[in-house]
Amino acid sequence: MVTGDNHRFRGMRKRLVEEIRNKGIKDASILEAIGKIPRHLFLDNAFAEWAYKDVAFSIDAEQTISQPYTVAFQTELLDIKNGEKVMEIGTGSGYQAAVLAELGSKVYSIERHEILFKKSTLLLKKLGYYSVLTFHGDGYLGLSRHAPFDKILITAAAPEIPGTLIDQLKIGGYLVVPYGAGETQKMLRILKCEEGRLEKETFGNFRFVPMLKGIGKKT
Repeated sequence: MVTGDNHRFRGMRKRLVEEIRNKGIKDASILEAIGKIPRHLFLDNAFAEWAYKDVAFSIDAEQTISQPYTVAFQTELLDIKNGEKVMEIGTGSGYQAAVLAELGSKVYSIERHEILFKKSTLLLKKLGYYSVLTFHGDGYLGLSRHAPFDKILITAAAPEIPGTLIDQLKIGGYLVVPYGAGETQKMLRILKCEEGRLEKETFGNFRFVPMLKGIGKKT
C-alpha cells in the first residue's frame, strides 16, 4: 500500500471511477488506473478532500490539476498501447503522467515551471513511476533527441499546433490537444499520416490554462 493512502481514500476513488464511467469513459484500463492512483498525494495535504471530486483544482505556478474525467478523456483519445513512447507537454502535478505510466507507456514529460518540475519529479519517483522521465524545458520545442514518439499529449490550451511537435510524432501516431486561444477549446486529435498529411478530429469543448512558450521564472 502506498504510504499516505488508506481505505477511505480507496473508497472515494471507487466512487470517482463510477462517476467518470457514467460520464462515458469506457476503457477499462484507464478506469483501473484512476482507481489505483492516490490522486490526493498530487495535491497539497490541506486539499486532499478535493482529490476525488470530478473537478479541476489549482496547484502551484497558477496551474491546475485537470478534472479526472478530462484526464481520462484525453487518455482514451490517445489509444495507448503497452510499451509506447508518449511525450507529455505540461507535467503539472504529475497525475496525468502517472495514468499514462499505469497503461504501460514510457512517458517523456516536459514542464516549464521549475517548482512543478521538482515536485512532480520527486513524487513520481516516490510512487514508483520509474517509466516516467521528466524534463524542465519548453514544451513548444519538444524533445528532439528522444523522438520519434508514438503519441503526444498536450495538457494546456494551444493557440497553434507547433510544427516541431508534429515533426517528433511517428507516422501513424496521435497528437491530442485542447486547441484554441479563447476561454474554451476544442479537444483535437491529430493523426499523422504518410508524407506528413494530417487528419484531424474534434471531440467537444474543454477549458485549460494556456500553453506558453519558453521556461517559467526560476524558483
